[in-house]
Amino acid sequence: MSPEGHILIVDDDAEIRRLAGKFLREHGHKVTTAQDAREMREAMKAGPVDLIILDIMLPGTGGLDLCRDIRRTSNVPIIMLTARGSDVDRIVGLELGADDYLSKPFNPRELLARIHAVLRRMRPSDGTVSGGTLLTFAGWTLDTRRRELTNPAAVVVDLSTGEYDLLLTFLEHPQRVLTRDQLMDAAKNRTATGFDRAIDIQVSRLRKKLEPHGGPEMVKTVRGAGYFFVPEVERS
Repeated sequence: MSPEGHILIVDDDAEIRRLAGKFLREHGHKVTTAQDAREMREAMKAGPVDLIILDIMLPGTGGLDLCRDIRRTSNVPIIMLTARGSDVDRIVGLELGADDYLSKPFNPRELLARIHAVLRRMRPSDGTVSGGTLLTFAGWTLDTRRRELTNPAAVVVDLSTGEYDLLLTFLEHPQRVLTRDQLMDAAKNRTATGFDRAIDIQVSRLRKKLEPHGGPEMVKTVRGAGYFFVPEVERS
């Protein structure tokens, strides 16, 4: 891996691929580019990728479908690019597992900042989280050193970057009401989303993984206030 990470840019606009690729290489990143789904899949088979910049409006298989496909097998961070001004694309992308979004046209420096923010959140913990690396709750265990969540049946449950950040925030502040602003700030996610609906989406996705098949409610909605993480949390 290059010092700053291997970035895969997937966009059918050759000028965006050229300019963004040049800028990121100048700032220490290894960059691979692809113009469609086929080239993206070939690039991912060729070697590990640390982050994908994925355009929504691709010919053939679109970016949202590709995001869904990637999430079936990988938790590689994804930043979606959209030329549309509507929140709909952003919401759908986040629901499918994207970690961030950026509207076109964009400033390359903003893209670089978002890449660094996402990659920083992906790095393993230094083990100093509240005095320990293991956080346990209701039979579940989050290993902050490995960034790994294990359910009561000892099965590892995959989490996207945003889901991990959100869960860690809840575990660091259990049994208290957290507002959306507090969640965005604590999860280092304000620049990544910037609108309340994004937190609601992340909470919904996290609930589906923590509360499968009608299991006990772990994250309660406090109307007009925010969210409340129900279980007690132990640290070791």
